[in-house]
Amino acid sequence: MASLPPSPFDRDRRNRRTMVAMAMVGLSMLGLGFASVPLYRIFCEQTGFGGTTQRAQAGVTVREATGHQLSIRFDSNVQPGMPWQFHPEHPTQTVTVGAKSMAIFVAKNMSDRPVTGSASFNVTPTQAGAYFTKIQCFCFTQQTLQPGQEVRMPVLYYVDPKILDDPDNRDTQEITLSYTFYPVERDGKAS
Repeated sequence: MASLPPSPFDRDRRNRRTMVAMAMVGLSMLGLGFASVPLYRIFCEQTGFGGTTQRAQAGVTVREATGHQLSIRFDSNVQPGMPWQFHPEHPTQTVTVGAKSMAIFVAKNMSDRPVTGSASFNVTPTQAGAYFTKIQCFCFTQQTLQPGQEVRMPVLYYVDPKILDDPDNRDTQEITLSYTFYPVERDGKAS
C-alpha cells in the first residue's frame, strides 16, 4: 500500500509552525542579547570576576583580621584627550585586612571649560576583586570639574577577611586598585 503525499494543507501548517518556532528563537536571542550586559554586570559584581570590586553600605561592620596586612597600590589614568590631571595622594597603603581605610585621589581640570568625567575601575589580581569592598567612591557618580578646578576625592574601602580563607588568594601580598577617567558624552559631544 502506497502512502499518500502530504496534502498542501498539511505542508502549509508545518511551514507555519516552523516559521513561528524560528521567530520565537530569533526573539529569544534578541532578548538575551539585550539582557546579557546587565546580567554580566550582576555576575561580575557578585563574583568579583574580572577584578570587579564589591560595594558595601556605609554602616557596615567588618571583623578585623588582626596581624594580617596587605599592601594596596593605587593606579590612575585618564583617557587620551581628556584634559585632566589625576593621581592618588599616596601611591600605596599598608592596611589591616578587615579594617576600613581611606585613599584620596586628586583630579584637576586643565582646560578652560567644564568637563564631566566618569571613572571605571578594576582590581588586580582579579581573584581579589571579590574581597575588595568599596563603601564610598567617586566612581559611583559622574564628576564635573570647572575650568582649573582641583578636587580631592575619597575612596572608603576594606579588604574582606574572607580573602584569608580563599586558597586562590593565599599568597596575595599586594592588591592594585586602578582607575581610568574618561569624558562623559552629552548630546553626542564630550563635555
